[in-house]
Amino acid sequence: MQVTSFDKQLQDKCQMVNRVLKGILVEQSGIDAELRKAMEYTLAGNGKRVRPALVLWCCELVCGGVNHNAEIAAAAIEMVHTYSLIHDDLPAMDDDDFRRGKPSCHKAFNEATAILAGDALLTLAFGILCKEVAQPAIAVRLIDELAVAAGPAGMLAGQMADLRAERVEGGGELLEDIHINKTAKMFRCAAAMGAICGGATGKQYDCLCEYGLKVGLGFQIADDILDVAGTTEQLGKTAGKDARADKCTYPKIVGMEESKGLAARLANEAVEILEHFGEKAEALRQLVKALLQRTR
Repeated sequence: MQVTSFDKQLQDKCQMVNRVLKGILVEQSGIDAELRKAMEYTLAGNGKRVRPALVLWCCELVCGGVNHNAEIAAAAIEMVHTYSLIHDDLPAMDDDDFRRGKPSCHKAFNEATAILAGDALLTLAFGILCKEVAQPAIAVRLIDELAVAAGPAGMLAGQMADLRAERVEGGGELLEDIHINKTAKMFRCAAAMGAICGGATGKQYDCLCEYGLKVGLGFQIADDILDVAGTTEQLGKTAGKDARADKCTYPKIVGMEESKGLAARLANEAVEILEHFGEKAEALRQLVKALLQRTR
């Protein structure tokens, strides 16, 4: 398979994030050996690293390069995302035996260790933002963005509504509310954190936040579509689970073709937002295209 220039850029960002994550874990002392293994196991999974890459690209866009704060912010949001996947796979939640192409954390270890590994990654994410970001004002803004996006009025609200909506008739308004909270707000957070690390102006920050929200919603719609059309091997997790659980998804509520149309519309709107940045935003334009056409 030919590797495009964008694919190479994404691989480079992924490798950068992996190096930062590995370095952070190495520096942590006093962690129980089994708990450390579980944390390393889940972070080392074959993840797409889209959220941390978005942090890095947004920082680059506004200041011309990736700085230390952006690297730490990227690591922090990946830790929070990975924690959410560990907990999402638990029997009490979505009950999936596979994640990122290998056994879920609770299958590789046990449920108690998986819960604690998720808790550890969540709390460590905020710890590194406190410790590694030298400028207090920037650290506080980053912590606030991540806490709001991942918290009870963000990702957790979306996950709660998602569980409650199983086998319940819902409409487009409920569906959009679930997906915005569960997924899109974390993409918005990634863009916002990158903008903050790069010293964005108010206008730049607002544009990137709006871009992140639309990309995140489009990403989740594409995920819904893949759950229907993809295979377990492609997805790295069990395919068809949404339909079997009778979840509130876009293909279920509006149909497959309308779902594809909505994803394409959101992609176009996200690209239009980037006109404010001109040619410098090409990587973010390519990201929109890649997420729309992804197969895993």
